[in-house]
Amino acid sequence: MNTITLDRAGAAPVAPRAPIADDKAMLRAAAELTRDLVQPRPALYWADLIGSALVGYAALALAVTVSASGWAVVAGVVAVLALYRGMSLIHELTHIKHAAVPGFRAAWNALIGVPMMIPSFMYEGVHNLHHAKTRYGTAEDPEYLPLALMRPWTLPVFILVSALAPVGLLIRYAVLAPLSALSPRLREQVVARYSALSINPQFRRRPPQGEEKARWTRWEIATSLWSIALLALAATGVVSLRAFVIFLLVGSGVALINQVRTLVAHLWQNEGEPMSVTAQYLDTVNVPPPAMLPVLWAPVGLRYHALHHLLPGLPYHALAEAHRRISRVLEQDSSYHKANYAGLPGLVGKLAAATMRPR
Repeated sequence: MNTITLDRAGAAPVAPRAPIADDKAMLRAAAELTRDLVQPRPALYWADLIGSALVGYAALALAVTVSASGWAVVAGVVAVLALYRGMSLIHELTHIKHAAVPGFRAAWNALIGVPMMIPSFMYEGVHNLHHAKTRYGTAEDPEYLPLALMRPWTLPVFILVSALAPVGLLIRYAVLAPLSALSPRLREQVVARYSALSINPQFRRRPPQGEEKARWTRWEIATSLWSIALLALAATGVVSLRAFVIFLLVGSGVALINQVRTLVAHLWQNEGEPMSVTAQYLDTVNVPPPAMLPVLWAPVGLRYHALHHLLPGLPYHALAEAHRRISRVLEQDSSYHKANYAGLPGLVGKLAAATMRPR
């Protein structure tokens, strides 16, 4: 799951690197050792979604109603972390077969997607392009920028601009969505440029077709009505200004955490050339145990992001076991272990250092 953009034009040219050949032993081991882990466990999906929503909205309500500012901050932090976990399940929606967890997409949209103004169509049909072998790291990848090759100032801008996400989403759904229903030209732009959780400013989304179009329309209308109602309630005082601002701050907090996670999800070193599967894996990041904080900032399997790129069909609850199996079998000099990192600070430092290298 990604947000907000910077331009590829900011990347400085570097000398081309030798292509990385596929590590066939790693690819074979990963496939053979995880064949029994591919089935989603519906009970876990439902428990995660419902639990995250209950905790998140209860904490949000407490932050709005409690009078003590200290407790309001604590409740707000809990709301951010719980709703961030719930929102991260959008990643699973793009990979699971929906027949395996019936009704989950609709429930996710009703509980998280519409209230937080990120209906699932903004990621479905977009994220799968990031996993296409010939698109990863290229200008056609909606979720990739060569951040390691850009200027140092791009990193704080990349993070801080995400704080504006709730305002942008309100404009998208409360203003642009209804206006675009009256203007085919505006509608074309809204679909192409403002309907994807993407970080690549060159990405243009194609109009939905068939069943996807009907589903898109249904959830876009619901999100538009919700956002208009929210603004109307705030404008008329039915929802207090304090409550409205806290809602926006919680949304900003979720977007900021996600943007930091996005910042360290890859090494961002590709200039746009197609890469082998192993090269893609090595440009991606695992943050496995014993690190504990990734449970908060990289939930629902996102701490195993490199492994996910290796085996995108595995459900999030199977990734920890898959990592244990593969780690036990492959030698320490295997490519597999080279994508494992200790934690967030080291990854941020590594990326920041890469932006400061002379070109």
